[in-house]
Amino acid sequence: MSKPQPAILPPRSLKLLTHKTLSPVNPKRVLILGAGGFLAPEILRVLTENGVAVRAIGSKQIDLTEPDASNKLAREISAEDVVIMAAALTPDKGRDIATLMKNLKMAENVCGALGHSKPSAFIYISSDGVYDARFSSLLSEESTCEPMDLYCLAHVAREKMLDATCRAAEIPLTLVRPCAIYGAGDTHNSYGPNRFIRMAHKDGKIKIFGGGEEKRHHVYVRDVAQIVYLCVVHGSTGIINAVTGDPITFGEVAEQIATLAGPTVTVENLPRGGPITHRCFDTTALTKAFPNFESTPFEKGLASTFSETAKA
Repeated sequence: MSKPQPAILPPRSLKLLTHKTLSPVNPKRVLILGAGGFLAPEILRVLTENGVAVRAIGSKQIDLTEPDASNKLAREISAEDVVIMAAALTPDKGRDIATLMKNLKMAENVCGALGHSKPSAFIYISSDGVYDARFSSLLSEESTCEPMDLYCLAHVAREKMLDATCRAAEIPLTLVRPCAIYGAGDTHNSYGPNRFIRMAHKDGKIKIFGGGEEKRHHVYVRDVAQIVYLCVVHGSTGIINAVTGDPITFGEVAEQIATLAGPTVTVENLPRGGPITHRCFDTTALTKAFPNFESTPFEKGLASTFSETAKA
């Protein structure tokens, strides 16, 4: 029997991150899409603190799923803008076909606007969910993209749509792929730090599957915003994973939160519904791209998130 031949992959138009300038230069303006989400307000804060002029647009101003969104957005974009798209319907809104199509419609309208009004650069906030983790325990920017569900498929499709549009219009494109983001103000309530903190505050009990053996990376929301800021001021193009620190098990995360909460909070082990899987990243590319960037230690970010969530 002959050996199976490896798949012939098409050439990639996007490579690892490169910079237009080594010294930071503020653009004339940054236009952020997704103002009502979890990440965009933090990007807005970091940019503003560093003297960057910003306009943030949410669905109340322009609903990107609506038929006239393309024309409305085109009127907002100027030639000197850096546009950041942090707008998406996240898994808590659904992982079904209807949600997939809405996410694709949003990207279609943004691409239509870019075809009429060409900004100076475009940054898309994607997801580490684009990667196929089945065949590799250590992922990087060069890992194969093979989405595991419809939400992840939406990000892969959006990346392809934006890549094609930006190439045609000669707009520099950056893809930022964060791993699981944690921080106060999270709207997703996904399994991990954000949900565990809510459980601790509300129920006095953190529920994890099995012993929480799965290892994951978790990135602080302010660190993602800082990485996006660095991409803006260095005129960066290409792909970068917003993944920091070392992987940690869900069990260790739960125990750290229980320690922060005090003796009244306990960790409960639920029956496991599937196999133990790990998802770890090689963060070399981020270190090379921004050698002076210092990520927030997980313990510090977790403590800040716990405290800020309690005040909310």
